Amino acid sequence: MSEYYQDPTQNPRSREYQGPRARLKDLLPYLADHKKALYLAVVLSVIASLMALAQPLLLGQLISAVEQNLSITTLAIVLVALILVSAVVNAFQYYLLYKTGEGVVLTTRKQLVARMLRLPIPEYDRRRVGDLVSRVGSDSTLLKSVLTQGLVDALGGMLQFFGAIIVMAFIDPILLGSTLLVVFVAVATIALTGRKIRSATTKAQQRVGEMSSAVERALSAIRTIRAARAEAKETEVISKAASAAYDQGLAIARLSAAVAPIAQIAFNTAFIVVLGLGGLRVASGETTISSLVTFVVLLFFMIGPLISAFGAYTSVMGALGAMARINEIMVLPEEESGVQGTRAATSDVALEFSDVSFNYQVDEGEEPNPILTAVDLKIPRGSRVALVGPSGAGKSTIFSLIERFYEPTSGVILLDGQPVTEFSRQDLRGQIGYVEQDAPILAGSIRENLLLGKESASDDELVEVLNMVNLGEVLGRDPKGLDAEVGENGIMLSGGERQRLAIARALLAAPPILLLDESTSALDGPNEQRMREAIDAVAKNRTLIVIAHRLSTVVDSDQIIVLERGKVVGVGTHSELVKSTPLYTELAKHQLLV
Repeated sequence: MSEYYQDPTQNPRSREYQGPRARLKDLLPYLADHKKALYLAVVLSVIASLMALAQPLLLGQLISAVEQNLSITTLAIVLVALILVSAVVNAFQYYLLYKTGEGVVLTTRKQLVARMLRLPIPEYDRRRVGDLVSRVGSDSTLLKSVLTQGLVDALGGMLQFFGAIIVMAFIDPILLGSTLLVVFVAVATIALTGRKIRSATTKAQQRVGEMSSAVERALSAIRTIRAARAEAKETEVISKAASAAYDQGLAIARLSAAVAPIAQIAFNTAFIVVLGLGGLRVASGETTISSLVTFVVLLFFMIGPLISAFGAYTSVMGALGAMARINEIMVLPEEESGVQGTRAATSDVALEFSDVSFNYQVDEGEEPNPILTAVDLKIPRGSRVALVGPSGAGKSTIFSLIERFYEPTSGVILLDGQPVTEFSRQDLRGQIGYVEQDAPILAGSIRENLLLGKESASDDELVEVLNMVNLGEVLGRDPKGLDAEVGENGIMLSGGERQRLAIARALLAAPPILLLDESTSALDGPNEQRMREAIDAVAKNRTLIVIAHRLSTVVDSDQIIVLERGKVVGVGTHSELVKSTPLYTELAKHQLLV
């Protein structure tokens, strides 16, 4: 399973893992859908910068006009108009950037969720749900700060910055040289701080992911925690994770707090240098008061964008830390779709395992965990087959391999006489109905859960399939009927009702092959009998493979396959296996009894 991490430093489970990395160019794909808005924002930023540069020049002319007793009405009107228009442009640009930032977050979340839902199943075995959720939530939110807190604005600000420098160079190059020396020292210091902020932000987001995982773990098992009186223990676990996130957040705060004083010191120092040295130059007649005032105002227009750039740099470093965690998921390969197009049946054998072995191996260097060893199976089309065996024998793994959630370590699996690798996964799964052991039910309505099986099903079909599995009475509990909510994980239904709803969902699609994993384990006698009747009805002309621990579910099967420690130890009917296979005889005496 470790083929996704050829470099151990990028494997989250490796001791050599150094954390994800991202560069500024990694943000560009997420901006692609917003190019027009960004271009407009850049243009507005340039216009705002030019208007800002024009203001001190007009102010200088205004002072000169006053000194020469000339009319200042026109200059004053133009200056006021320029200030007002500049404010409007800046306001519109801010809205545009904020809107674009929200759009980038939306695009990122859509792409991230689309990738997460298509990752190979082994990836979910390696990762915690809470951490994945935090990447969609908090990590993606940080990307907005790149735009709203000054990336595009910083580009315009740089134009204003360099424009101010050029004008200041014409006014007084000596004053400019003294100012730039102070600014250079500040920039170098903040650049070093920004690199540390980027690293600290990555660690902080990882801590938030760990905290989210701890919360998700506790809430998903809240009834077990209450029953075990473990609230205090779980609170302590979550509190430790929250404290770790808090400590890392403080580390970011300390680094970020250093940026503002550095920028402020640089500005104050530059201001003092300009006033002191400029005052001496005015006194010596080397420059005029109007030139000094213009230079001082330009200093404000130069330092302002610089401080914004410092803030933008800090935000970008933080966003890159979050971007790295997002990219860690986005670069993972999606589950391969396989060959496109359906295949016609070419064999009387619906499913066949030929010398199939399977090992779980999470990372290189770990000893493989053998689950199946040299399994040979032949399941005739239209037959009813039961898989039995003790816990851990490999029954559910066989279903996972049929669905191609995992690939066998060795051997071949055939569907209708052809390797399953020659089907697209969509086509393969379209021919197979699968009810998992824990019968997962999605939060939402009964209708929404059923339509997962067949999106185009009518209300009459939905009601019919519910009646088939003895769930018709559920519709009468709530006046909303099919639109009644089932709660988180189907908590508003009983365990048996959840299983029956999951089976109804599979029956609705009416696939040629049905895989039922412990599908009647939570049913009482009457409901199990009704369920068996429903399954018998839909199993006609279909291949049915059942994992069950109840004799009533197994005994009528056309073929029973007995598994032990990943190996097939017996194949036959109930009467044959009772005589030939000691393990099955033992199971029939104990575990398979109703």
